[in-house]
Amino acid sequence: MKIIAGTAGRIAIKVPSAVARPTTGFVRQAIFSMLGDTVEGSRILDLFCGSGALGLEALSRGASSCVFVDEHRQAVSVTGENLKKARLEGGRTVKAEVFAFLKRDPATYDLILADPPYWKGYGDIDLAAKLLALPELPERLAPGGYLIAEISSSQPTPASPYFRLVDRREYGSSAILIFAHPEA
Repeated sequence: MKIIAGTAGRIAIKVPSAVARPTTGFVRQAIFSMLGDTVEGSRILDLFCGSGALGLEALSRGASSCVFVDEHRQAVSVTGENLKKARLEGGRTVKAEVFAFLKRDPATYDLILADPPYWKGYGDIDLAAKLLALPELPERLAPGGYLIAEISSSQPTPASPYFRLVDRREYGSSAILIFAHPEA
């Protein structure tokens, strides 16, 4: 797996064994093509970061900072290694459960990237729906910002009382959801 474009383009990154489904290069390319120039200079929050591929791609493309959050020690460690290898500035890793982090973090971000483990069926916790229903989440997104969530293409778009769905695009087994800030 490699960073696609920007200052660290083509640099190979590690994927922790704890991550069963990293965001593919094709899907990352699609996300950042949709975002265009909005990434440059942005403050990014990468939730359920795994290998950090989404946030690394953002930093490589000119984001000013990125906070990488995951509850798995191995994911946080590998993301830190990937940051060093790519020589990207402005990245910070946090080992924390995502929902607890969002409740205590006072910062706001221009772009929130979320790639929770996929909901597989009834009985599973739908982490994307849980995230979109969290009242603290809109407080973390700056006015004019976007929340990008990756879910299974077989999953319906979760409803959110706090965000407006701008677009849903499907790429194989993945669906990309783009939500606008509630004040947009």
